[in-house]
Amino acid sequence: MAFTDRHGGVSAGPYGTRNLGGAVGDDPAAVAENRAKTAVEFGLDQVVFMRQVHGTGVAYVEEPFGEEPFGGEPPALDGVFTGRPGLGLAVLVADCAPVLVADPEAGLVGGAHSGRPGTEAGVVPALVEAMAARGAEPERMVAVIGPSACGLCYEVPEDLRERVAARVPETWSRTRHGTPALDIRAGIAAQLARAGVADVRHDDRCTIETADLYSYRREQRTGRFAGYVWLTSG
Repeated sequence: MAFTDRHGGVSAGPYGTRNLGGAVGDDPAAVAENRAKTAVEFGLDQVVFMRQVHGTGVAYVEEPFGEEPFGGEPPALDGVFTGRPGLGLAVLVADCAPVLVADPEAGLVGGAHSGRPGTEAGVVPALVEAMAARGAEPERMVAVIGPSACGLCYEVPEDLRERVAARVPETWSRTRHGTPALDIRAGIAAQLARAGVADVRHDDRCTIETADLYSYRREQRTGRFAGYVWLTSG
């Protein structure tokens, strides 16, 4: 498992430099080079990228979507998992949480894109359930919640906070200034615990506060970093 940052790539301008998002206005050649460079650094021959839509769609994969070495046009998904060693799974984010899950004993790893809509709808429990249907056991799983907008920064209208908290109570939060906010990380951690995943780890960096990471809320026009997860063959 690993999380990239915005350094070490070839993108220019607001996407500088390791933008991995292909739908944010960056030069496609730069994105392709950044993706290829990152795959080499992680020792991956192929990487699966999703077309993330803030939903709960989850799929089992054994190769990238499309014809290109690093993936053609993928279907709309917000969760993928695999049992194929060496195949990387990438979750693109710029304030949403990349959630990486592994059951090494079952030989399965997965990743989910869980922002406000996905957390409210339950994409992470959907990933855990799908992995369990293929032989993983939640009590054996290790989950890592990656960098995301924190509960002290993610300001939202009060009616939105109340709606999301009605579904996932742990998301209810206030900013440092006392205004309504959502704590997506706390909500995901609670969802994982309710799904039976006891080993939940965190990269607590807030994207809005961390200049080394992309943040849509901070910059609007910006790139995407990613959480990567893969099975080793050894």
